[in-house]
Amino acid sequence: MAKHLFISTILTLLLNISVGQTKQFLDSLLLPLYEIDNSRDLSTITQAKQIIGFGYKVLPILSTYFTDTALTKIKSECQGTYLTKGEVSIILCDRIEMMPYGTLTGIQNCLMEFCKDNPNWVEYYLDAIRRKGVTLFQEKYAHWLTSKDRKKWTPNIKNKKKRNL
Repeated sequence: MAKHLFISTILTLLLNISVGQTKQFLDSLLLPLYEIDNSRDLSTITQAKQIIGFGYKVLPILSTYFTDTALTKIKSECQGTYLTKGEVSIILCDRIEMMPYGTLTGIQNCLMEFCKDNPNWVEYYLDAIRRKGVTLFQEKYAHWLTSKDRKKWTPNIKNKKKRNL
């Protein structure tokens, strides 16, 4: 019994250290992104490609940034405003794995006619996310990440990096 407790304690400590290092590494990748001019270019930056390349495993960590309200230099022509660091994280999460906008925001745009020439579809919903509260959105997203419905989410079927959830 004592061996199991000791091993569990060590594994927990190692996991916490590893998550801390991952978050620190993620911070270093995010910093250069905050300096770009236009949100539509976000996913073309080397550091963004690296974050996106981590795939679904980085989503829970990246979602902890959603509530960061510090402004960046990134202009959203779609929203007519500058993005916060949290909004950049939301966009990156959506680029890794498309979100169910209707479920998470309560708004569905079936025509997808908005933000011309902008590949960040979730950007259209940022105003609604702000209005309803980023913390609420973050909670809904965290619940979504662990839900059974996520396995059935259609955009994931085509995702070549799809995994067994």
